[in-house]
Amino acid sequence: MTQDSPQVVTDVLVVGSGPAGAATALFLATYGTRTLVVTKYGALSDTPRAHITNQRTMETLRDMGLEDQLMREATPWENMGNTTYCTSLAGEELGRVSSWGTDTARHADYLLQSPCTMLDAPQTITEPVMMRAAQARGAKVRFDSEYLSHVQDADGVTTTVRDRLTGGEYTVRSKYLVGADGARSRVAADLGLPFEGPGAVGGALGIIFEADLSRFVAHRPSVLYWMVQPGAEKEGVGLGVLRMIKPWTEWMLMWGYEAAAGPPQFTDEFVRELAVKLVGTDDFTMRVKSTSPWTVNHHFATTIAAGRVFCAGDAVHRHPPTNGLGSNTSIQDAYNLAWKLHHVVRGLAAPALLDSYDAERAPVARQIVERANQSIADTGRILTALGVEDSTDGDVLERQLAKRKEAGAEGAKVRQALREAIAYKSYEFNAHGVEHNHRYASAAVVTDGTPMPEFTRDPELYAQPTTWPGAKLPHTWVTRAGHRVSTLDLAGRGAFSVFTGVGGEAWIEAAAALTAETGLPITAVSIGPGHELEDPYGTWADLSEIADDGVLLVRPDLYVAARHAAGPSSPAEADRWLRSVLAQVLGTAA
Repeated sequence: MTQDSPQVVTDVLVVGSGPAGAATALFLATYGTRTLVVTKYGALSDTPRAHITNQRTMETLRDMGLEDQLMREATPWENMGNTTYCTSLAGEELGRVSSWGTDTARHADYLLQSPCTMLDAPQTITEPVMMRAAQARGAKVRFDSEYLSHVQDADGVTTTVRDRLTGGEYTVRSKYLVGADGARSRVAADLGLPFEGPGAVGGALGIIFEADLSRFVAHRPSVLYWMVQPGAEKEGVGLGVLRMIKPWTEWMLMWGYEAAAGPPQFTDEFVRELAVKLVGTDDFTMRVKSTSPWTVNHHFATTIAAGRVFCAGDAVHRHPPTNGLGSNTSIQDAYNLAWKLHHVVRGLAAPALLDSYDAERAPVARQIVERANQSIADTGRILTALGVEDSTDGDVLERQLAKRKEAGAEGAKVRQALREAIAYKSYEFNAHGVEHNHRYASAAVVTDGTPMPEFTRDPELYAQPTTWPGAKLPHTWVTRAGHRVSTLDLAGRGAFSVFTGVGGEAWIEAAAALTAETGLPITAVSIGPGHELEDPYGTWADLSEIADDGVLLVRPDLYVAARHAAGPSSPAEADRWLRSVLAQVLGTAA
């Protein structure tokens, strides 16, 4: 590269087009920030890697106006729930876990927490939906463009990129750089981000194939079928797996291998043998679409940003697909970061606001990596319940499986242990609290002096809404002109919001005055009898945890930034309080 090499200028450069990169581009472009994405690949993902799409992620895409489109293309919630443990699809069934909130006893928890459903949307669906929308809203994308290096200075970042079609190099000058370049992130490596965890802990094979297996699964629809077979627990994700991609004709087969020894050869015979083993019969035809080995990781960055460079997604949290947290966390990283970058680029916030990204999302990276790997370990309870130390000896495994059908005390003991071991997998398939209970602590949250509410139920299994500063704004249904609307739909869209009610006019007036003076968009929301928005179910009055004339300040990412539980003593107090907390959140207080 010479000094005469061409240079591209943008506000934010995003490296990578996976879930984190596509989402960052989508959010920034929607807010109106000039954004460029570069990716070394020639197209978006052609393999359906991540697939579980949880409610919180759907809330972010609902905010972007993409929820309906994704729902049209994805596998719906009702087809996700019968996670099945068996010896093979055609073999004996050992038990099921009602999953992703589809169980009657859990479904209400999910419906109460969000206006959105769960979906099964493989990466081959979510990436194009997000990236097409990002481009339509102004983001620029360069494929076959490989990140080489970057240099920061006081005013921005200069990134060197190679055009993989011509071999030529050029630079991109941006105010900020986002490294969303996956588990082998060169951006994170160049930053020298500190990581913890053992790293690669196992190997897994991913084989994508087409086969009509409807007769084995349509009566128990699910996205995951787990096989207890000889050698299945060795490395990988704990057992053999058939994952549905398209009901019920496209599948991903997963099987472990010893990472230290390297993956086996994907011969036609080897692939067919594995598929027959997991399906349990050779009476089906299949067309293999792709084969690839991958690594089961246990690795997370303890710091996820440095200066003007931020990393998101698999670049900073690397873990197995258990719990379905990968793409969800990646998209939520982007949702947290994008509004902050937008406000700083627009001059509405100080650069200090960006420090809150690391403070808020690095703990989440640790949490989800630990949770996903724990779920693999928990799968071992099933073999323990059967009285098997490992499944290598097929004869021993078969004898132990037979005991569950025997009369008498020993058979009853095995049956009970197996039921409990399978039910315990709710920590993987119904971890509603892991998805919703994040409580941010950073300078972008202003405490009101109250302690965080204690969890009344298991915080991994159950979501517990609260308006305590640092928690997500609770969802409930209120009405406008008699029609239901979610409280989440009243906020977001790149703007701050103030929520108040009867007697809270001073907060509304203070917000309007601040917007007029500074240009900072603040949405006014007033809920109560005689107001545009009413609370006929009475649920908002309980969930808001403030008096009618109190106020919540809600961030663009739908998290509560601050609250004042009671009404102001005067309009002047409302004005002072709102200005003060916004200055703290935006980093302009100094």
